[in-house]
This record gives sequence, C-alpha cells and structure tokens, in this order.
Amino acid sequence: MTQFKDLDPVLHSQLRLAIISLLMGVVEAEFSWLREQTNATAGNLSVQITKLKEAGYIEVNKKFRNNYPQTLCRITPLGRQKFAEYVTALKDYLNPDKI
Repeated sequence: MTQFKDLDPVLHSQLRLAIISLLMGVVEAEFSWLREQTNATAGNLSVQITKLKEAGYIEVNKKFRNNYPQTLCRITPLGRQKFAEYVTALKDYLNPDKI
C-alpha cells in the first residue's frame, strides 16, 4: 500500500488554505481585501487569521489609517515553507504512483 504524507492540519482548513494562497502572491494584504476574496464573514476570517498567526505562518499588523483601524497580514518564511510542503504532499495524493 502507498504511504501518504500527513497533510498539515493548520493548512488543511479551506479558509486558512485560501488565506495562505492569497498571501503567497502579495507582499501584504488588508483584512477587508482577504474578506472580499474569500467571501468569509469577518468573524470567521478573524478566527482563522488568529490560528495562522499562532502557528507562525503569518504576521498581523494592526494600525490606524485615516482614523480607521487597519489590519494587515503578511506571510512569514515559515508560512511559505509550510505551504510548499503542503502542496508537495497534496501532489503525492494526486500522483500516488510516483511515491
């Protein structure tokens, strides 16, 4: 039987994977942009961002812009590494004969 690698449980959530995928293509992203792109509720997005931050996959910077709160998210080097590992493991699931 083929041995599959474990998929990272932090990234295996649909919304967390979407957040990381979006952050891979930008320097940083505003919370509101991530919410629009993922079509998530603000509460759910906030919870998932916190989980990614606690895992060390993203950095979150909160500040004010024109007297309005602004939350900026940026992927960390660890987040980039874990995303690459996740993609590699997922490819093994898609091509089990190559293992």
